[in-house]
Amino acid sequence: MCCACDTVRCMGHIQIRNVPDDVHRTLKARAAKAGMTLSDFLLRDLLLTAGRPTWDEISERIARRPRVHLKPSAAEVVREERESRERELAGRHRAGR
Repeated sequence: MCCACDTVRCMGHIQIRNVPDDVHRTLKARAAKAGMTLSDFLLRDLLLTAGRPTWDEISERIARRPRVHLKPSAAEVVREERESRERELAGRHRAGR
């Protein structure tokens, strides 16, 4: 028996069962509007989805990165900025008297 896989590189196949009729019609119409077959339309979206990391994958990447120790710390920067603003406001208040 001759198989297309003998002459062309094999690719995986995905079959989705129990797609609601309204969803199927919507996707088929969108594919037609884009000038694509339904298979090509869905493949394009699958490629985009597969190319984006999930939130779990992003979290894992972040967890593997080395910690960064800021000097000064973020808390110190915020504290200094608040104190600076308070001094500026106090100076305006005294000048306004």
